[in-house]
Amino acid sequence: MSDSLLGLGFAVGVAVSLSVSWLLVVRIERIGARLGVSEALLGLLAALGANTPEITAAVTAMVGHQSRIGAGVVIGSNVFNLAALLGFAALTAGRILLHRRVIALEGVVALWLASVCVLTAVGVLASGTGLALALTILVPYAILLGLPPGRLSRLRLPSGWTRWLARAIREEELELEEAIHPRRGGVADVWLAAAAVLVVVGASVGMEQAAARLGTRLAIPGGILGGLILAAVTSLPNAVAAVYLAARGRGAAVLSTAMNSNALNVTVGFLAPATILGIGRWSAQTALVAAWYAGLTVVALAAGFAARGLRRSHGVVIICGYLAFVGVLVASA
Repeated sequence: MSDSLLGLGFAVGVAVSLSVSWLLVVRIERIGARLGVSEALLGLLAALGANTPEITAAVTAMVGHQSRIGAGVVIGSNVFNLAALLGFAALTAGRILLHRRVIALEGVVALWLASVCVLTAVGVLASGTGLALALTILVPYAILLGLPPGRLSRLRLPSGWTRWLARAIREEELELEEAIHPRRGGVADVWLAAAAVLVVVGASVGMEQAAARLGTRLAIPGGILGGLILAAVTSLPNAVAAVYLAARGRGAAVLSTAMNSNALNVTVGFLAPATILGIGRWSAQTALVAAWYAGLTVVALAAGFAARGLRRSHGVVIICGYLAFVGVLVASA
């Protein structure tokens, strides 16, 4: 197959996977509304639907023994998400107002998963151990988001913790109520969601395979192909949504989109397939991408917490951090 046909196949795969993934997100939101799922948990499920292209591309690459590309797609997407969803959104909106309780709640999960990701990438933790540690916080977090605030007392936490968690979740849901407002779905939405999953998975597999073959012919290193090219392309819809939400003043929704997307990428797109496939060693480039993701996460959360939001200057810092990441990754390749 010629380079032009491979390029066309890649472009078609990108267009189909990204466009249909948005259809999948809409259907998931409608099904969730039918089931009475809370806005906070609905946001997490929507992030999973939006992440289907990069997760599928990563798993496909790992199955094809291209672990550098696979890890690069999902972890590189996390670095890009921080730059585009938080940095660029703050730059264009002027300021993203954030609730400190929401930052703290999202931040604990984000920092835990970023730390696990780095320790796994550098070989300190086995993939299975990393997955177990990721699930120890992601599963309770999902359960917490799904509980109505009035039922948090069933967790039998100290009363101060219960009140704080209820306020944090309520503050996040107030933002998400404006960002996510689906109508109640039906049986047709279930079938459409199932069909959308098949289409997105098929298109993403084709996209990754075309990119890998084209990258081999053009001598593009796997770390660059996965960590920069595929990572950025598959994350573009989330970036557009974040800029839209930031312009409407929905700061907590922007933060939730970025952090939930990154959490799912690490758990479902990196640790889970690595555990199943028995991948035990990662390249130095994978460790570099993971470390940059963790560092930029700390910068974004610290800036947001200190200033009760992200100003345009913070957006510039985050974007410059991403550009530095690009330069270092290219130089290391």
